[in-house]
Amino acid sequence: MTGRIPKLAARALFVVTILTGSFLLFLVQPLVARMALPRLGGAPAVWNSAMFVYQALLLGGYAYAHALGRFRPRVQAGVHLGLLGVAALWLPIGLMAVDLPADAEPALWVPWLLGLSIGPLFFAVSAQAPLIQRWFALAHPGRNPYALYAASNLGSFAGLIAYPLLVEPAMTLHGQSLLWSIGYGVLALLVLVCATWLPGSAKGEAAVATSSPPGWRRIALWTALAAVPSGLVLATSTYITTDIVAMPLLWVLPLGLYLASFIVAFATRRAAADTLTRIAPVTLLLFGGVIMGGYPERPYSNVAVALLLLFMVSVALHTALYRARPGVDRLTGFYLWMAVGGALGGVFAGILAPVLFDWTYEYPILILAAGALIPQQFLLATIRDLWWRHGRRMLAAMALAIGGLIALRMLGPASLFGEERQGIAFLVIAMLGFLVIGARWGYVLLLAGALALFGGYRALSLSMEHDARMRSYFGVYTIRDGAGYRELDHGSTVHGIQLRGAPARERTPTTYYAPLSGVGRAMRAAPSLYGPAARIGVVGLGTGTLACYARPGQQWRFYEIDPVIVRIARDTGQFSYLRLCQPDPLIRIGDARVRLSAEASAGFDLLALDAFSSDAVPAHLLTREAFATYARVLSRRGLLLIHISNRFVDLEPLVAAAARDGDWTIAKLNYVPTDLDREEQATSSVWLALSRDPAVLKALEAAGGDWTPAVAPPGLAAWTDDYSSVLPFIREF
Repeated sequence: MTGRIPKLAARALFVVTILTGSFLLFLVQPLVARMALPRLGGAPAVWNSAMFVYQALLLGGYAYAHALGRFRPRVQAGVHLGLLGVAALWLPIGLMAVDLPADAEPALWVPWLLGLSIGPLFFAVSAQAPLIQRWFALAHPGRNPYALYAASNLGSFAGLIAYPLLVEPAMTLHGQSLLWSIGYGVLALLVLVCATWLPGSAKGEAAVATSSPPGWRRIALWTALAAVPSGLVLATSTYITTDIVAMPLLWVLPLGLYLASFIVAFATRRAAADTLTRIAPVTLLLFGGVIMGGYPERPYSNVAVALLLLFMVSVALHTALYRARPGVDRLTGFYLWMAVGGALGGVFAGILAPVLFDWTYEYPILILAAGALIPQQFLLATIRDLWWRHGRRMLAAMALAIGGLIALRMLGPASLFGEERQGIAFLVIAMLGFLVIGARWGYVLLLAGALALFGGYRALSLSMEHDARMRSYFGVYTIRDGAGYRELDHGSTVHGIQLRGAPARERTPTTYYAPLSGVGRAMRAAPSLYGPAARIGVVGLGTGTLACYARPGQQWRFYEIDPVIVRIARDTGQFSYLRLCQPDPLIRIGDARVRLSAEASAGFDLLALDAFSSDAVPAHLLTREAFATYARVLSRRGLLLIHISNRFVDLEPLVAAAARDGDWTIAKLNYVPTDLDREEQATSSVWLALSRDPAVLKALEAAGGDWTPAVAPPGLAAWTDDYSSVLPFIREF
């Protein structure tokens, strides 16, 4: 008993060490992102470059841990402790104090800035997971070190949840940096204590690999089993926020389930992993196709199904990965190839897919890849024997059955696969699935058919229409024609509507920008407020609707972060607001705050901000420092309009707090259209008007509209570049 207590304490030591390292690793990415946002902006090139840096450092850390395994245990400890000491010179964690030029190329500047700011720290911490497991195996021969990987992902999961729910709401960035630095010191101390358990030079041969190296097929299997769940977690996040519901912090759930799947798959007790792996093929087949329907009337049910699929697939593939693990002497190489697979999956879903596809096709592709890799066994011995004896005939019959269903879908009446008949189609897939689970190619064929029948066919048919759908790193844009109007949808959010018909009708502003909305009234009042040469800026181009408030002699400038939106509004000809009202618009492409910071002082009389209607609120546009930028670029009598219509986030108190701190006068217009206005595609909207000259707001109110004061709740602090959290402002739903 006396000998068992030290062993348990030693195991707990290694578990706590690996958990701490993973916790810090998952805190550093959002922490640095918050630090970088005001300086670099939110352009896709910035975050793609940041993702490249993180992946490169992570792979480098795993490769370093693998290479270190060639040395004697105590030498490994000395080298790694030395690395931790050198990296500590970069504490407290933060970005280098360097001013980037407004036209800085992210592909060059971001890797340089992040690499020099946090590179050594991220590199040192990223090596913890494989290295500490290897040390545990050396210190405790015969014990299973792979179970510690569950602890690693538990730490990652804790860091993922803690940042948006606890750390960000409670601490400034300066406080977060100090907290992370203290955590790094604790980690270094824990590593030092772990090093004391390593065997001396006499047992140095324990660090040398004795088993035969894995072949390329086994390495390819490791890579594929890691790549598919890694890509699927990003694809699921994109799919559910694009086609189902745009909800704040929704990305936390897919990533959290992905990390939780490692905890289950690598656990010492195997019952949960084995049970979930057995039922995963059934779950994937039954719901993999149905989720492709993306029915808007049941968004939260669809989200739940998509998350269930992600978790089941991840558990099954990670369990297969665990079963294919090598001996302890090859542990670091195994994790290195896992990291390679994770990087490949992330690059495919996060970087390549938005360029290659006009819809979230990576989601069904990865679902299908999961079906090809997922462990499965026949449900009945008789079915197994049937496939063994007549496999080709069974496969041909399955192909004919699926082909017939797809032909009916393409050529039959539209109601054949309507909402009321989904249950029948679901039952047919279930019956065929009973026959194919265990027969891998038959299973993949049926899964592909289900994906095509329930949603893939509709998605593919829309892709075949020229410019009917486009995609960027910000999401999927779909252009739809209705009765007398054309609509642009950004995922599940309406991004703009233009009436069709006579030119005068097509010039009519609609949706949130209707003439009686807050921004409509302000734009129409601009000539009386600022004269015929008013200087007007608009953040957020959309379909170009606001351009039709322009008057001869006025100077207009648009700021748009997404080049695809510019193409839709200006170049494709599908929307004619710009062509009819601003034939040669001046458009600045890039992050609005970064672009505005380079503009001359007092260069605008009116500035309209329309960037807050999606789930991902750009916090750096709402901080005290951002409002200082708006005050600088506006004339002293300038007017700032902010669109705060948002289904999930209440931005009014936040903007009111910033207005109070910046000595702005603020008013709100909550526009609810009449039935007649709704027929002209006007929609409800909430706009805030701010000015540092109270007389301007009085003149705006005198021009018409039910403007009311907007007041910040007592004690509410405005967001700053050092502190912001969307959590307190999320609406109940």
